Amino acid sequence: MPKKKKIQKTKKTKKVKFPKKVKSKQLSKPIEKKSTSSGIDEKPEIKKIKKQPTEKRIYNLKDFVVYPKHGVGKVIAIEKANIGEIDIQFYKILVEKEKLTLTVPINQQSKLRPISSINQINKCISILKTKPKIKRTMWSRRAQEYDQKINSGKIYELAEVVKDLNKNTDIIADQSYSERQLFEKAYERLKSEFEAVLKTNPEDVQKKMDKALGRAKISEDA
Repeated sequence: MPKKKKIQKTKKTKKVKFPKKVKSKQLSKPIEKKSTSSGIDEKPEIKKIKKQPTEKRIYNLKDFVVYPKHGVGKVIAIEKANIGEIDIQFYKILVEKEKLTLTVPINQQSKLRPISSINQINKCISILKTKPKIKRTMWSRRAQEYDQKINSGKIYELAEVVKDLNKNTDIIADQSYSERQLFEKAYERLKSEFEAVLKTNPEDVQKKMDKALGRAKISEDA
């Protein structure tokens, strides 16, 4: 019988893999020790802002601006105040049509816009000359849309409201009370911006607008 060869078993060495969690903990330990070794809480100092952040647009005295909810106003003063160790600068704006003085902080002037250019005024006149678009929806819904356009501060939307609510007549029976109110509100807002841009008297501006709306005949008959 041939002798069986002895097979020597070699012990396999297993590689020990450290879990990721252990590694992350080991790495985080020296960082924690460094931060607490001094025994002092190293917290960033909170410094008070001494000046309010300002926006890019700066208006000067006697500049005309438009506040969406109130229309055209004039900057009559630029004042400063210290509130809670913060220097706040704000505009004083006079809205003559409503006999109202607004106080607008400079860092909240996104609500303001400069008055329109002559090119924008000319485009508004061309809008007034077009035919009115009347939707076949309930008046309450249309009135809400018109009011939103008036208070948007956008001159083209304002011109559209004037055009759509224009009846080419001064007879009260042809318009409801709410229609007439919205028309007059939009008309006066648009008229005041025309006056500020064109730098002409209210009578000439009214003639220009009425001519575009086809209301010139009404004023002549009156």
